[in-house]
Amino acid sequence: MFSYVWPIALVVASNVVYQICANSVPKGMDTMAALTVTYLVSAGATAILYIVLNRGGSLIKEYGKLNWSPFVFGIVLVGLETGWIYAYKAGWQVSTASIVQSAFLAAALMFVGYWLYREALTWNKILGVAICMVGLVFINYK
Repeated sequence: MFSYVWPIALVVASNVVYQICANSVPKGMDTMAALTVTYLVSAGATAILYIVLNRGGSLIKEYGKLNWSPFVFGIVLVGLETGWIYAYKAGWQVSTASIVQSAFLAAALMFVGYWLYREALTWNKILGVAICMVGLVFINYK
């Protein structure tokens, strides 16, 4: 059970700190300058984790297994972080931005799962997403 729960707990905890950090980038600082520091720290942290978790492993050997996905993933991460920082600079609130994003993401991924991975597209899922969209109206109603 622990092996099933801990990754999601890590994602939730990391996302909380992520949103705090994205909202705390100085308003007057250029977003790309902030992200260069972010990625330098990330590269260093992942290299250290690789060394600690894979004693005797070789990063060079691992790089030989690359396909397209880490390269596209890197570009997508820039889009994610740029989008969040600009959303907060534009005035989105932490309490609503993530909920709005998550609801639309869930709807999009429901169809991605169906088209790319042949996951079932059930009426329960469709109704659940519709309920989320109605909830967004209430969350954002002023």
